[in-house]
Amino acid sequence: MAATSKTPAVELDAGEHTVRLSSPDRVYFPARGETKLDLARYYLAVGDGIVRALRERPCMMHRFPEGVAGEKVHQKRVPRGAPPWLETVRVHFPRYGRHADELCVTTLAHVIWAVQMSTVEFHPWNSRRSDTERPDEWRIDLDPMPDCGYATVRRVAHLARELLDELGVTGWPKTSGGRGLHIYVRIAPDWEFGEVRRAALAFARELERRSAEVTTTWWRKDRDPSALFVDYNQNARDHTIASAYSVRGVPEATVSAPLAWDEIDEAAPRDFTIATMPGRFAKLGDLHAGIDEDAFSLAPLLEWAERDEREGAADPDPGA
Repeated sequence: MAATSKTPAVELDAGEHTVRLSSPDRVYFPARGETKLDLARYYLAVGDGIVRALRERPCMMHRFPEGVAGEKVHQKRVPRGAPPWLETVRVHFPRYGRHADELCVTTLAHVIWAVQMSTVEFHPWNSRRSDTERPDEWRIDLDPMPDCGYATVRRVAHLARELLDELGVTGWPKTSGGRGLHIYVRIAPDWEFGEVRRAALAFARELERRSAEVTTTWWRKDRDPSALFVDYNQNARDHTIASAYSVRGVPEATVSAPLAWDEIDEAAPRDFTIATMPGRFAKLGDLHAGIDEDAFSLAPLLEWAERDEREGAADPDPGA
């Protein structure tokens, strides 16, 4: 357990609001000794990027009250006592007959408040507050199995881009902050989660046809340990992954970092941390700044899905 902080709280200017940060010297990331204050300063440095990534989306907070060496708390509901200027969005969970008022970031102060609440990772939905049941983001999650090297991840990322180019679609890559890569695509919010997931599965199957290194096998125990799994289920309702610019809850404080496509072959996930990203952001700005300029149709992918189903392809995880 981390030692009790001996440093008084500090106040941070986060645009429209000032946020009080308690225990600023508590070590959150033991690899280099970065603190809660270092985490807050990181998010301030990449403010435009993290707000763009989270804007208007229901957001689960992954909290580490004692730093990343301690317990991880998955928090959907904004707790009582939040400031009156904090924004939320209500989402429903019909299976359980429940709802949650989740954080809905619209300003940088919302992000820094979450850091005060010991949030390290931000996991937004792929839909927005205006219609939480219709995603506007399709997520391609390249998830390497234990024996799959990063060279394979790079090759499959390029293959995914080629396939997106054939569809006339723009993909926006980022590191996962772990061993994989994510590619985001803005889509018209015309389909519910089930259809977005169905389209994502059709795309994953096409990648699998084109590369023996790719698998869509759902059950982990049945996958080749050297394969790269394209996790289409990240597009299912209430499934979330770390946003662009989100720090990951690991000792090295790696970041899910937007990339330019021509960086894929050289960049490695460990290159992007809360220590290196502020300088990169100051130099390059937000590489995902144009992500909202175009929204694409899933119609071609849903035609692929219909073809696959006619040919006898079953949903690997019908319970999703």
